Amino acid sequence: MIVFAILGLALLGLDQWVKIWTVGHLALGESAPLLPGLVELLRVHNYGAAWSSFSGMRWLLVAVTSLIVLAVAYFLVRGVVRHPLGRLAGWLIIAGGLGNIIDRVRLGYVVDMFHFTFWPSYPTFNVADVCIVTGVALGAVYYLWFYEKYDKR
Repeated sequence: MIVFAILGLALLGLDQWVKIWTVGHLALGESAPLLPGLVELLRVHNYGAAWSSFSGMRWLLVAVTSLIVLAVAYFLVRGVVRHPLGRLAGWLIIAGGLGNIIDRVRLGYVVDMFHFTFWPSYPTFNVADVCIVTGVALGAVYYLWFYEKYDKR
C-alpha cells in the first residue's frame, strides 16, 4: 500500500509542477509544441469539469470531487480493496482528484495544458486528468475481473 501512496504523491507533485511550469512559461491561450504532430502544450483555464461541463460551479465541483476522493480513500484504508490493481486505481483517482481540487480552491479554475494536435476538438487536459481517467479504467478492470475473486467477502 505504501508504494502506491508514494506513487500517488509523486503524481500529485508532478501535476502541480507541470501546472506551475505552464503558468510560468505560457500566456493564456499560448501554445508550444511538445510532440510535434501529436501533442502540444496549450495553456487553458477550465472553470468546469470534463468538456467544461458544470462551468462556473466551482464549489460544487470541489465538494463532489472531495467526496469521491474521501470515499476511495475510505475503501483503501479499510481494506475493502486489497488487490494491487484496485489499490493502484484508487491512488491514481486520489492523486488526480487532489490535483484538480488544489487548483479549484487556490485559483478558481483548473490549469490544463495537453492538447492533441491531431484531434483539435478533443478537450485540453492535465496530469491530474490522466491520473483520474487511468484510475477509473484500471478500477473498472479490477472490479470486472479481480474483485469477486480476490476482495469480495
